Amino acid sequence: MVIKVALALLAAYLIGAIPVGYLVARAFGGTDIRRQGSGNIGAANVLRTLGPLPGALTFLGDVAKGYGVVALARALLGGDGTAVAACGALAVVGNCWPVYLWFRGGKGVATALGAFLGLMPLVMIPAALVWLLIVATSRYVSLGSILAAISVPVGALLGRYPGAFVTAAVVVATIIVARHRDNIARLLSGTERRLGQRASA
Repeated sequence: MVIKVALALLAAYLIGAIPVGYLVARAFGGTDIRRQGSGNIGAANVLRTLGPLPGALTFLGDVAKGYGVVALARALLGGDGTAVAACGALAVVGNCWPVYLWFRGGKGVATALGAFLGLMPLVMIPAALVWLLIVATSRYVSLGSILAAISVPVGALLGRYPGAFVTAAVVVATIIVARHRDNIARLLSGTERRLGQRASA
């Protein structure tokens, strides 16, 4: 069982580390998305740099990674909720620090959405509403992502989910907030890009 858990954790990281945005950008424009816009490989930068279709494909691919990791972990590990939750968190770690791109990855938001849709789907409803409300009123995707991430562990606590799920949510929220530190600085200075603004090369 220990070996099975170890293999599941390794697979969770490696699947999460698949650089969807990088691959989509290569397929659509032959460009290295790390050298465009914000330099991030996530859906927001792909959207701003290459347009709606590549952005949507990146978002859906990253969500699918997170959800797929949790589904695979459940199939392999059954009722071991602690290991399944750890696999979900490791998928986000892989997305943020992918071995395939020398640990330069995304910010984990879409992969976290997929992972927690698999772990705690009801908690993601208010989190999605938070994101939609903030983005609709401010057009700041980064602010919506930060507040939505913070709402997940709060929802897990209020929903009385297992401690391992709450811990995974806290870890992932901390990672997402930390990965947005440059966005936070731009928000505070009033220079953050809004949804719909194209990124310059």
